[in-house]
Amino acid sequence: MNEPRTLLDVFAAWHAASQAPALVDVRGGGERRLPAPEVASRVAGLARGLAALGIGKGDRVALLCGDRPEWHIVDFAVLHLGALDVPIYPTLLASQVGPILADSGARAIVVENTEQLAKIAEIRGSCLDLREVIVIDGDAAEGVRTLDSCAEPMDEAGAIAFLDACRAAVQAEDLATLLYTSGTTADPKGVMLTHDNFVFDAVSAASVMPWPEGDIALTFLPLSHVLERLIDYAYFFKGLTIAYCGILEAGEAMRRVRPHLFTAVPRFYEKVYDRIFHEISNARGVKRSILRRAVHTALSSVKRGRRGPGWHLFNLVVYSRVRAALGGRIRFTISGGAPLPVFVASFFHGVDVNVLEGYGLTETSPVICVNRYGRAKLGTVGPAIPGVELRIAPDGEVLTRGRHVMRGYWHKPERTAAVLDADGWFATGDIGELDADGFLRITDRKKDILVTAGGKNVAPQSIEDRLRASPLVENAVLFGDRKPYIVALIVPSVEGLESWARERGLPASDVRTLIGRDDVVEVYGRVVAEVNHDLARFETVKKFRLVPEPFTISGGELTPTLKVKRRVVETRYSAILASLYAEEASFESWG
Repeated sequence: MNEPRTLLDVFAAWHAASQAPALVDVRGGGERRLPAPEVASRVAGLARGLAALGIGKGDRVALLCGDRPEWHIVDFAVLHLGALDVPIYPTLLASQVGPILADSGARAIVVENTEQLAKIAEIRGSCLDLREVIVIDGDAAEGVRTLDSCAEPMDEAGAIAFLDACRAAVQAEDLATLLYTSGTTADPKGVMLTHDNFVFDAVSAASVMPWPEGDIALTFLPLSHVLERLIDYAYFFKGLTIAYCGILEAGEAMRRVRPHLFTAVPRFYEKVYDRIFHEISNARGVKRSILRRAVHTALSSVKRGRRGPGWHLFNLVVYSRVRAALGGRIRFTISGGAPLPVFVASFFHGVDVNVLEGYGLTETSPVICVNRYGRAKLGTVGPAIPGVELRIAPDGEVLTRGRHVMRGYWHKPERTAAVLDADGWFATGDIGELDADGFLRITDRKKDILVTAGGKNVAPQSIEDRLRASPLVENAVLFGDRKPYIVALIVPSVEGLESWARERGLPASDVRTLIGRDDVVEVYGRVVAEVNHDLARFETVKKFRLVPEPFTISGGELTPTLKVKRRVVETRYSAILASLYAEEASFESWG
């Protein structure tokens, strides 16, 4: 097909594709299939209904909804009117939704259910521009419409004619969305992305991957996040069938849907990895020996660049089980949103699951780089996709330029100018390096670099990743900016710690009690000491504290893509951090 100009062209090609794609709702163990022609009719009918409510060119329509076919039906309906959507994470509180609606000036909002509707009821009075509230699942209440009641019934021929007429009125440079960054800081900004931003990035990223006709993709990362949204546009561009479920249902849905590809954040892969090693730690006798040897063989094959003796045998009895847990017919998967630890990537590649790590930001639509199928370099995020310029600034910051770069931040010209220069170079805020082949390695966030009181720069992410490699560690965050040494807050892995306790005949049900035991603190001290062994002295973690509560999205410590909000954690545990610098004792002698 010719390269599309707008997302409407992408949608038009998808619903006319010869391989008859569909959108499939597989939430809750069900299967509701919407063939492409029906999707087109629903998009057209909703677009006409929204137009009748006064929604038109340049208007903002907010979307507070989880992953399901209706997400894209609303998205494409809004886009066909020349309007732009404002996706909002369903996990946000009413107090967080309100500022987004107010700043964007959204005229309408589509919410998924009565739970989300309650948030809008709480804040509606403060959203002066909000005229229409529409609910997908639920009955109409006072001042609320249902999605079905808004849509005008249309047959297939009438729908296609209407959509074709709309396409002519929408231009590549028109805004398609305002994406409010979840961010690891407390200052969300509305990122302005155009049709051309999305189309360029989707087409370019898709060009470096194998996409046979008839493939099925599984979507479970939040569509409110730019990564899943862009990847889904690539699915539409390639004519794929898309199945939707929530992230907590992903494992079950994979076994049932048996997708050919999906996208996930590193924590998803880490949890699969942790589950394998949890099984190893609980195995006994011959089974434990087989699993250990299988993992060693898999990792060795990646290190050597070829499959050694025993790989094919272990493939039959161990590796095939890992692939079966992902549905059994994965062609490749994408990892993005945060750095993927090398040890996790090596394991998956060793068992013949091609996890391709990429890199980008909301402001870059998002893909800047991605590893290529068949020639991935683990530990890198791959080379730039075609048409994207990349360079490293003198201070190590990654800069990029091209059609993928945002127009700017909504109503924030000063903030835009701070990251986007007159020549079109966007400053990512990440520190990285390019190798001789043009593969990019991200080493840290520029703002996360810890500068100790002695003037030493410490990049925390790689050290945190190594701590999380232990089956005893769920999460770890380093601190030490303008302090004399580095300290860590460690969230224990409940599974790992309970397994350790059971092996020693200790009560395993109360994590809070366990982390107060001297022998538990000592075993975590050994984990930290092992990581410290390969670090420069100024980088080593001198002290740590175990915290019993896991970091969560709802608790505010994690972004919706599971990145730690370092500043939130620092504020929440300020008293503990202060005590770590007041105490005299450390565990440096443990080993």
